[in-house]
Amino acid sequence: MPELPEVETVVRTLRPAIVGRRIVNAELTGLRVLIGSARKTANALAGKKIVAVERYGKFIAIRLDRGYLVVHLGMTGRLLIDGAMSKWTHAIFTLDKGALLYEDPRQFGRIEYGDELPARVAALGPEPLEVSLDEFIRRLKLRKSPVKAVLLNQAVVRGVGNIYADEALFRAGVHPKRVASSLRADRVERIFKAMREVLAEAIASRGSSVSNYVDAEGNRGGFQADHRVYQRTGEPCVSCGAPIKRIVVGQRSTHYCSKCQK
Repeated sequence: MPELPEVETVVRTLRPAIVGRRIVNAELTGLRVLIGSARKTANALAGKKIVAVERYGKFIAIRLDRGYLVVHLGMTGRLLIDGAMSKWTHAIFTLDKGALLYEDPRQFGRIEYGDELPARVAALGPEPLEVSLDEFIRRLKLRKSPVKAVLLNQAVVRGVGNIYADEALFRAGVHPKRVASSLRADRVERIFKAMREVLAEAIASRGSSVSNYVDAEGNRGGFQADHRVYQRTGEPCVSCGAPIKRIVVGQRSTHYCSKCQK
């Protein structure tokens, strides 16, 4: 699933191409993807001007002169500028110059139009690159779940997913099964700094292309070459040489070093 760095990269490639453009027509054929009526959504979008493209965690909010077109990429969703149509194309937004396509082989993504941001977006936790250290400590102290699961909880911070939770905990030297509320403040601070560091580095590398992720121009990311634990089961730890282990935490595959992470 595209996480914060990947979605941020998509947003940054979308902005110069579509902000200021007007939606001439919308063809919405992916009824599993679309929330609401295809006819009503197409009618509502026709003639709307795109005034901004914003990211809220893993959500892309295309702000219009009236309302929001909100997209979640799910597992395999892609927003492509002037992309080629395929059997997985489920929405075509024809603009006054060019077009924006949404394709999604597994159809776990979602597209929704509304006058305001959806409630599930408004209810997300703070941005991990903006939240203060004190607030981050407070939020983790309230949680009695494994810290890996807490980092994935979008009500705690929004946008961190499996890749970057694993990578941040490795850099912080914290075992993924440690109960969040039991962590000392200095250990939480290490997680905080590592989380921000790894997210910033991943954004600079345009995200991780470990599956089919590409940005809005069809380009792959490069941060997968810098993963230290994620999907490296059995490979030597870059710090100590011990084999990277894989366990399941909160029903999610989790990668860590048993020697470096306590």
